[in-house]
Amino acid sequence: MSFHNLSYVAFLPLAAVCYLKAPKKVQPGVLLAASLWFYWCNRPAAASWGLGWQLLPMGLLVAVSLFCWALGRAIQAAGQPRRGRLVAVGVCCLLALLAVFKYFNFFVPVFAPGVLHKLPFPLGVSFYTFAAISYLVDVGRGDMPAEESPLNLTAFLCFFGTITAGPICRARTLLPQLRQEHRFDAARTVTALQLFALGLFRKVAVADPLYTYASQVFGDIPGHGGLSLLAATLAYTFYLYFDFAGYSEMARASALLLGLEIPENFKTPFFATNFSGFWNRWHISLSSWLQDYLFTPLVWADASKLPLIGQKISRFSPLFCVFCVFFVSGFWHGSTLPFVVWGLLQALYRVGEELLHKHLGKPKKKAPARVLWAKRLGVFVLWNLSMVFFAMGSAVGQPAGGQYGVGEAFAILRGYGRGLSLSRFAAESWAAVRVGFYADDRMVLAWFAFVAFCFAAALRLDWLRAFSFKNKGEELVLKAQKPRVRWTLYYLLSLCCFAGLVMQNGGFGGGSFAYGGF
Repeated sequence: MSFHNLSYVAFLPLAAVCYLKAPKKVQPGVLLAASLWFYWCNRPAAASWGLGWQLLPMGLLVAVSLFCWALGRAIQAAGQPRRGRLVAVGVCCLLALLAVFKYFNFFVPVFAPGVLHKLPFPLGVSFYTFAAISYLVDVGRGDMPAEESPLNLTAFLCFFGTITAGPICRARTLLPQLRQEHRFDAARTVTALQLFALGLFRKVAVADPLYTYASQVFGDIPGHGGLSLLAATLAYTFYLYFDFAGYSEMARASALLLGLEIPENFKTPFFATNFSGFWNRWHISLSSWLQDYLFTPLVWADASKLPLIGQKISRFSPLFCVFCVFFVSGFWHGSTLPFVVWGLLQALYRVGEELLHKHLGKPKKKAPARVLWAKRLGVFVLWNLSMVFFAMGSAVGQPAGGQYGVGEAFAILRGYGRGLSLSRFAAESWAAVRVGFYADDRMVLAWFAFVAFCFAAALRLDWLRAFSFKNKGEELVLKAQKPRVRWTLYYLLSLCCFAGLVMQNGGFGGGSFAYGGF
């Protein structure tokens, strides 16, 4: 069950009605039951795994929740320094759990061939372990009290709106909401439907078609010219953005329908003028988590007690901490070398930016428009270069039985200068869509027209949000339009969503979300 198929269209209203009609004391239990059912519907495929393996992810999720509940209460009751040791134990256990499932399938076949060579990857393990870590750390810091109800804490970590691919919610903001009573509100429901429509449009009408093109071109890297490879890189970049941003909007909409507020995850990142601003707009819940729970502790850590280096330094350099944060983000995304290289590039971008600011001074807040657009272009180009490695780490276009890695990423980068011909580009693009979508020239032409229209509409919405609404909520762009224009947009969004689902996915099953695998 995913946000963009018919089963979820039936599940969400039913879950909302049961939750909003239930007595206050029962509402967390209803939310937990709905979340566990959603999680069970997304279990590993029965054809690949037996019942025991299918139950493992759900059992693991519940076990993590109960572990955090018990440990959180123990942390609150303990005094210093025992409190710090308990937090450290909890964080280490959660990171070890994440490492096992994230890297087991990568290392075991290498070092222990013939042993069980794969494990079912628990849905959303990267997201709920980070949420659990933030809960334990916040309790340890005294930023929030330990949750008394194991049911509430389990409902927080299992919430179906965020379990698939985030956003990474903080317990101190969501848990108090779970203790409140929630009832139906017409205005809130309208806003939720607007957000869901925008998210669905971004996913099925923009992201999925772009992925079709990127996967076909990357499936035959040596056989495509430079312009096709460049276009596929841009297509993948925008695919990942619209896919993940669309998911995040649908997640916010699902929570809002129940009366819950979860954080925004994207705020027009491609209009950022530097990488600091970019990461304040891209996957905000992850970047803010890394800042609060990795960067800040590293900056304030007492390095004098460390062996070898403790005699030379007492504090880590902020630049070193910035490098560590973004380097670690690469490992968080995946176990293969392309993700490591992608994280390394993000670290180099941010450190290089800080060094430039140190030697040349901070850029002026007000600068000529041409300067700002030149900066935006620079950030966009460098981001796209890094996304080549991210795409290869995500196995985009990877042939069956093959294994994409850093070599394929460099092959793409080298290929940008090969066969720079518009006629070759047109022929290759037509062939890529014809093979990947539908073997009929009229349908291929319709595909290009549909993608061009939807892509332009999505960019226009981002433009309005960035420059006319100062990055306020996405739904405000729709609300601000005159009624006639607004209702026209509603019908267009609905038609595009319907066409995207049928045309791109062959029905209402829908393709998976990019970040669902993380």
